[in-house]
Amino acid sequence: MEEHAHATPEGEAGAMAKRRVIVYPPSETGGRRVRIDGVILGTAYSLQDLSVFLCRAGIEGWTEVNPLVEDIVESYADLIEWRGGGPDIWER
Repeated sequence: MEEHAHATPEGEAGAMAKRRVIVYPPSETGGRRVRIDGVILGTAYSLQDLSVFLCRAGIEGWTEVNPLVEDIVESYADLIEWRGGGPDIWER
């Protein structure tokens, strides 16, 4: 997991208005950038990494460090926007 903390533009197709968490498509080298509330937190290489970012960001109700795919997909479907594949895609 790589961590970053820099702001990004919020104008991407109005996504910020709908979802607080954006998981971008896998990069050439693997892993997916994660943006929460307009800030890139880093690159997640698994659901475990995404879970850590959600915990550190203080996402309400998120305390699980070892989530099940069903927990993320079902419980947080209205919070997370998956771009370029769902929670089972981490490599190109």
